[in-house]
Amino acid sequence: MAGPLTFTLLCGLLAVTLAGAKLSPPAVLTLGREVIKERLTQGLRDHNAINILQQLPLLSSLREKPAGGIPILGNLVNSILNHIVWLKVTTANILQLQVQPSDEGQGLAVKIPLDMVAGLNTPLVKTIVEMHMQTEVQAIITVNASERGYTRVVLQDCSDSHGSLRISLLQKLSFLVNSLANKVMSLLMPALPKLVKTQLCPVIQEAFEDMRADLLNLVRAPISLGSNHLEFDPLSPAIKGNVIQLKLEAKLLDSQGKVTKWFKESTASLTVPVLNNSPFSLTVRQDVVNAAIAALLPPEELVVLLDYVLPELAHQLKSSIDVISTKVAQELGPTQLVKILTQETPELLLDQGSAKVAQLIVLEVFPTNEARRPFFTLGIEASSEAQFYTKDDRLLLNFNDISSDRIHLMNSGIGLFNPELLKNITIEILSSVLLPNQNGKLRSGISISMVKALGFEEASSFLTKILYLCSRPRTASLPTDRPTPLTLLRIL
Repeated sequence: MAGPLTFTLLCGLLAVTLAGAKLSPPAVLTLGREVIKERLTQGLRDHNAINILQQLPLLSSLREKPAGGIPILGNLVNSILNHIVWLKVTTANILQLQVQPSDEGQGLAVKIPLDMVAGLNTPLVKTIVEMHMQTEVQAIITVNASERGYTRVVLQDCSDSHGSLRISLLQKLSFLVNSLANKVMSLLMPALPKLVKTQLCPVIQEAFEDMRADLLNLVRAPISLGSNHLEFDPLSPAIKGNVIQLKLEAKLLDSQGKVTKWFKESTASLTVPVLNNSPFSLTVRQDVVNAAIAALLPPEELVVLLDYVLPELAHQLKSSIDVISTKVAQELGPTQLVKILTQETPELLLDQGSAKVAQLIVLEVFPTNEARRPFFTLGIEASSEAQFYTKDDRLLLNFNDISSDRIHLMNSGIGLFNPELLKNITIEILSSVLLPNQNGKLRSGISISMVKALGFEEASSFLTKILYLCSRPRTASLPTDRPTPLTLLRIL
């Protein structure tokens, strides 16, 4: 495959759209020329296209209605063909496919160069007379709409490119043999394009149908999110410039396969970036990303016997409460208990290459594990740095450096006090209890199956204003002439 491969996963920013703006889909999969070329090439291999070329019935095609059915010319052609024992393709190669915008600008032109050598055996000479044949097959990928309004990507107008056929002798022999070979080549000029259209074009069509089915299966492959999973379904395709774009709807399903949330087209903005050197990109609306995080981190309650698990923090908590009330601090027993409740799921916030998660947390402190009422209840508006990275074909997320944006006294059994006095210790408790728990649930990551299906294997990352991830494929799974691809993940 020419040029580096790049995989791009983009979380589109959620924003209020202007009046009259178009509805945006939950996700858009953009397929560049490299992916189309690679998948079609593999499809032609799977359907033994080279074997089809080697079995082209050259001689029989020349004998069918020679010279356009004109008797006199037909007799002349037959006299030529009577000197031929056999005529067939001995070697065939399909050169590198080319995919580019069609001349009409409404589709993609797929050009498939063919390079063949045909052997001609005649009693006039003991050696095989070899002819070099070069031609190019072209087909158009376009979007077709049915009577019911459904659209799909189709391949049509498959034929040889006009004026692309070249036939020449590989060696010069006697005048008589050369004359015979030249006459055979003149007969092949109109016959070979017809053979290509009838014999090879159906194979190209089958390879395209397989490519489309494989890519749709990759799109529909469930993405595991703990006990839940996320699924995409195609809405409509479009061809823009030199890429194919698939608008996708999304749905979140629980462990029983029941849909818990649908994501349809909405006024939430979704900016699909230009691919540049990327072979494909998946652009996901931010509400879908937030739903994925919510599925991995549902609301929960954590209960900690602080003096047993984190004795140093228990001592710091007692010292902090002592500033508020010495009497209350002395009531903290060895079974003092802290409850942490995440009332809402974390929400991802994106801003110029950086990512944060915001979450609402309720923290309660009980003097002992037998106490029914807490000393106090705090409401904490917290945020953490969100770090994205990859491992193999998985997208991983990790929360770092939790901080408190605001802290509220929601309930108190020890009288009113300024909750800011407990800000530092509450952050210490959240960093030691909540973050490890959440990161543990995020550790398995989100498997993006299409990455490995397209040949990606390992990834490394570094963060600037954009998160870049470089990936290397398994060499055993790729052709030897395929260069090492790169993977790029950008969180906009």
